Amino acid sequence: MNKPLLTALALLPLAAAAQQNVYTPELLWKLRRLGEMQVSPDRKTVAYTVTRYNLAENTGNTDIWVVPVAGGTARQLTTTPTSENTLNWRPDGKLTFLSGEGGSDQLYVINADGSGKQKLSEFPEQGLSNLKYAPSGKFILYTQDVKTGKSVQDWYPDLPKADARIIDDLNYRHWNAWDDFKSTHVFFQPLGTDGRPTGYGKDVMAGEKFDAPLQPLGGSEQLTFAPDGYRLAYTSRKLTGRAEAESTNSDIYLYDIREGKTQNLSEGLGGYDTEPTFSPDGSKVAWLSMATPGFESDRNGIVVYDFKTKKREDITNGSEQAAANIRWSADGKTIYFLSVLQGTEQLFSIPSKGGKLKQLTRGAQNYNAFELAANDVAIANKTTQALPADLVRLDLKSGRETSLTNINEQELAGVKTSKTEARWVKTTDGKQMQVYVIYPPDFDPSKKYPALLYCQGGPQSPITQSFSYRWNFQLLAANGYIVVAPNRRGLPGFGTEWNNSISGDWGGQPIRDYLSAIDALSQESYVDKAHLGCVGASYGGYSVYQLAGKHEGRFKTFIAHAGLYDLTSWYPTTEEMFFANYDMKGTPWDATLNKSYTDFNPQQFAKNWDTPILVIHGGKDFRVPEDQGMEAFGTAQLRGIPSRFLYFPNEGHWISKPQNSVLWNRVFFDWLGRTLKPEGQATK
Repeated sequence: MNKPLLTALALLPLAAAAQQNVYTPELLWKLRRLGEMQVSPDRKTVAYTVTRYNLAENTGNTDIWVVPVAGGTARQLTTTPTSENTLNWRPDGKLTFLSGEGGSDQLYVINADGSGKQKLSEFPEQGLSNLKYAPSGKFILYTQDVKTGKSVQDWYPDLPKADARIIDDLNYRHWNAWDDFKSTHVFFQPLGTDGRPTGYGKDVMAGEKFDAPLQPLGGSEQLTFAPDGYRLAYTSRKLTGRAEAESTNSDIYLYDIREGKTQNLSEGLGGYDTEPTFSPDGSKVAWLSMATPGFESDRNGIVVYDFKTKKREDITNGSEQAAANIRWSADGKTIYFLSVLQGTEQLFSIPSKGGKLKQLTRGAQNYNAFELAANDVAIANKTTQALPADLVRLDLKSGRETSLTNINEQELAGVKTSKTEARWVKTTDGKQMQVYVIYPPDFDPSKKYPALLYCQGGPQSPITQSFSYRWNFQLLAANGYIVVAPNRRGLPGFGTEWNNSISGDWGGQPIRDYLSAIDALSQESYVDKAHLGCVGASYGGYSVYQLAGKHEGRFKTFIAHAGLYDLTSWYPTTEEMFFANYDMKGTPWDATLNKSYTDFNPQQFAKNWDTPILVIHGGKDFRVPEDQGMEAFGTAQLRGIPSRFLYFPNEGHWISKPQNSVLWNRVFFDWLGRTLKPEGQATK
């Protein structure tokens, strides 16, 4: 990056959001972010967490709030300088949580009115997480890291300053972290009559080199107690090294506290099995299950296991809907769940014995998570593309929604939002494709606007009504761009065939779908056809590199974040090999190469690159290693194409640190301003 640009970026004030009435990068980090939520045992109160960020200090802090289920004033319970998390209501109606207030993560309890806060534990300094209470209140479970491997210093203790790794197997790094020679294990521990942990925690996975929950994205949703409090279920993929890297075969394990025995409930099921949840009477357990081994984006069905008959059944078999966030009704007769549907996320139900699915909610929103508060009442985390998450109460009979919180009322006062429109565009193979179009604030159809084709990642992550802090459509539109965001081939919510067809066809129909979308919108009089840009990350970054060699003059600029540039070099350097194996349908050294490498490799079409390109990558991105970005940038530079490389040495696949995120956006919009906006509108 050149010094004049660095100087210009540095002069932009961090407090710019306060001076503007549209979304800005700084405003995104002023917004409070809703986290976890828990409904109290008496169903009268919802506890939830809210995180606030300090951009100047590059930090965040999470506090606990409560609000009545019936509606009313929200109240903040904690105000400590450290974060609180892992909420649990005890049977006695008191709220427990984890906090590092004393220097290490410990268990605390507080009354629902914020009084009577007490520290309950003195766990060893190594952190614990994912704590849950048994319904009986007699036990807790939690996870802790246990050393299960050897470092160089363990092998050669006389070389304490040796800085190296000895690697003999795959899965030595994952997402954004190197193997730390530890495994995350599940523990349970008795509680005394005063609610304090007694004795010591028992490792239910002692001697195993496996993680529970699944790393690095799994959480407490993958662990649970049975109603009797003497059984617990957890999710684990009990494989190591290359076998783990090549498999999605996680299982649901049942541990009996009294017998000290473990049983694999999902043995024989080859794909992901996750998120166990017991029926209210404990006679059954349900979980999410993918049928296809190695396919990480397969449809999640709901499997129910009956402890009496020892039989299991996918009660959603034959359905097109993929399930998430499953919950049992109080009588055990119904299972509620979330599912993506045509660019939204809605609440569904199904009889627990199987039967017809029922859609309970509708509308242009996402319900991202929910908890049942009473018969036919749920508390849900709701977003739209224009508004961040808040809590709402849902009447499951009528679908009627009532707002419970307005977390960012002050921060969003006076901020203009952009209009979002869902269109349907005909694809090259005659199908109908949903395309979200987001217009600039105060849009005037008599004017012309530059437009951005947004390429989604995943490759099977849907474009819905989520509020993104990474690719925020409101922010893009606020900078004067029309955003064209297609739910192209491979994105869920439009049927199994639409979702699955991208595997093995990365550079085929999905890329043609992108061109169908931008070509259709370019016919509108208010779209400046001479000023089109193309942006995206991960598979979206791959799409940018692919289109850069095939766009036939459509685009005036490109931006690729964490994109796959050369599939032949990416394949042996990524970490979850099951993904590469399934989606590439072969290796780069097969005697007969799959079309992924012969027809769909962006590097092969770089000879056609002729358009300015900004490349962004993180040094700790092990899913798409940094060399992919460096290769793309080097290609552009050596071919004399105007280009820039924005590199974050300590970020992974996502940009997570506040000031790094703001910098990302400033460089992003500076690049668009200089390479895309019509003369006279360009960023100064």
